[in-house]
Amino acid sequence: MKKRVRIAACILAAGVLLSGCGERAAEKTEQTPSIQSKIRLPEKLKLNDEGVPILRVWDADAEENREMDIESYLRGVLAGEMKNDWPLEALKAQAILARTFVLKFCSEKESKYAGADISTDIEEAQAYDMTGVNDRIEQAVRETRGLVLSYRGELPYAWFHAHSGGMTEKAKPGLNYEKDEPGYTKVTEGRESEKAPDSAKAWQAAFSKQEIAAAAVKAGADGVGEVQTVETGETGESGRAVTLLINGRSVNAPEMRLALGSTKMRSTLFTDIQVTDDRVLFSGKGYGHGVGMPQWGAYGMAEEGKTAEEIVSYYFDDVTVEKAW
Repeated sequence: MKKRVRIAACILAAGVLLSGCGERAAEKTEQTPSIQSKIRLPEKLKLNDEGVPILRVWDADAEENREMDIESYLRGVLAGEMKNDWPLEALKAQAILARTFVLKFCSEKESKYAGADISTDIEEAQAYDMTGVNDRIEQAVRETRGLVLSYRGELPYAWFHAHSGGMTEKAKPGLNYEKDEPGYTKVTEGRESEKAPDSAKAWQAAFSKQEIAAAAVKAGADGVGEVQTVETGETGESGRAVTLLINGRSVNAPEMRLALGSTKMRSTLFTDIQVTDDRVLFSGKGYGHGVGMPQWGAYGMAEEGKTAEEIVSYYFDDVTVEKAW
C-alpha cells in the first residue's frame, strides 16, 4: 500500500505502518502466548548460529544475490508492504504474514533468478524497500521474531490485500485458486479503518472495447469478437465477480482483472458496469483480491486495541501463531 500496492502475490501479491518503543512494548510481547512450532523449515535453507534461516535474496535493484537471514530480509519487506507510521500491531500482523509467506515460498517454489531462494522483485514475491525502514519497522520485526501462521501444523498461504471493500473472500472466487479451497480461508467483515483513502474504498475505471476483448483472450477465453455487452456472471459469497459475461461468454473475473491491470481494475467487487459506444466503464469497491487480511482492516483492528495475533487469527480460520525459531 505504500508506493507500491500488492496484488496477490500471487502472486502474492498486494500490496503499511508504525512507531514504537520501549520496554513496555517488549514486556507485552514477552507475555503474548505463542506456541513453539513443529513446522518443518525448508530443508534447502541453512540456519545461522541462532537458528534463523539464511536466504539468498536476488536484489532486483543491484542485480545481484545477497545473503541475509530472514529477519533482516523482513525489515525491507515490511517497509515495502506497509507505511512505516502505521499502528504497531498492524505492522506486526503484516510481519507475521510476511514471514509465513517467505517460508511457504521457499518450501514450494524456486526463484526465477539463478542461485536465489527469493527476490525483491514484486512480480515474484513481496515488495521490498530498505529506504523505508525506521525504528517502528525494526520494532515490529523484533517483537514478532520467528512468529508464523500455522494451519494444523502446516504453513498456510498468508494472503493479504489492501482493502476488502467491506467483506473478504475465499481463494477460489477471489484468486481463481485452482486447488481445493483451503480450510483456513473465510468470508468475513473487513473491519477497515475509516482513515483508508477514498481510492482504496471505491474506484472507477474505463477501458476501450478493444482492451476488453484483448484481455478476455489473455484471460483464457476464445475470441469474443466486438464487445457489445459486459455483465457480472457468477459471484462469490462476498459479492465479488467470479466470472464476467462478455457478449454472453463467461470469462474468469480475477484473470480479467490481472489482464487489464490490477492497479486500474482494483478489485472484482463491482458495483456497476456500463457499456457505451466505445468504452466499458467499471465501478467497484476495495483494492486487491480480497483474500486473507486486508491491510486497512489490520489498521482498523489495531485502532480498536487488537493485538497482531488477534488480527491475523480474525482473518484466517483455524490458525495459530507459532514460534518457528
